[in-house]
Amino acid sequence: MSYQCFDLSVENQIAHIKMNRPEKRNSMIPAYWDELPRVVEEIETQHQARVIVVSSTGPHFTSGMDTTAFGSSEKEPSTQDPIKNARLKGARLYDTVQYLQQTFTCLEQCRVPVLAAVQGGAIGAGVDLITACDMRYMTEDAFLSIYEINIGMTADVGTFPRITNLLPEGIVKELAYTGRRMSAGEAKSHGIINGVYKTQQDMLEAVMDIARQITKKAPLAVYGSKRIINYARDHSTADTLDYIGIWNASMLQHEEIRESMLAHVEKRDGDFVDLPKPKVKMAKVISD
Repeated sequence: MSYQCFDLSVENQIAHIKMNRPEKRNSMIPAYWDELPRVVEEIETQHQARVIVVSSTGPHFTSGMDTTAFGSSEKEPSTQDPIKNARLKGARLYDTVQYLQQTFTCLEQCRVPVLAAVQGGAIGAGVDLITACDMRYMTEDAFLSIYEINIGMTADVGTFPRITNLLPEGIVKELAYTGRRMSAGEAKSHGIINGVYKTQQDMLEAVMDIARQITKKAPLAVYGSKRIINYARDHSTADTLDYIGIWNASMLQHEEIRESMLAHVEKRDGDFVDLPKPKVKMAKVISD
């Protein structure tokens, strides 16, 4: 399947999503918001990938949202009555925002780890994107910016609920209120990114090496780790301990544990089962 905003390749169980509009600074046009969830769905339903790497092309990772993405909710009024139509403006905008939010939530909800490799700027909605990923890596010249404040907007497609789990509140507020750039070095010092590299090539080689390490682990155990870490972030310790117990009671596979231990002793790659393809539609579940 081909996409307007992305190139997708899958090799050695690593899915590589690459933004492919460098001449436009990889701005997030309306097609972008439609395509990213479809790319992730394709990876999960058609490929046996165990990890996803998201990278980009050109001078910037992404310049953020193309504001024409908001225009679609205004083009097709729900009623011909202009007075009644005006009353629905807020509801339509709310639906649009929720749709945009889901574009990045799909990265958080997918079953495999997602690694972001950032060169240049991750601007505006680019921050929403990378905070929805599991790990983030940057080149030395990279930066992030909650740019929305500079154009009279409040960041609204995922930045604040996620970045407040990654940075101290005071730092988040400074970034949000000023729209200033946070350099890769500063981001690394606060722990929001995992590593900084001299060049984009150096970064991609390092990120792909980390991705390869992940592919060597039992997919079910990696999936469980992602689910439980994300759950722990949003719940109390007591609730998380209970969730871990339920997860292990239903999902723990002794055969995978045994294979992992044998592979370690015998110094070989483990022969693990891949995750089953997710069932997208109930009609398909019944037919299968």
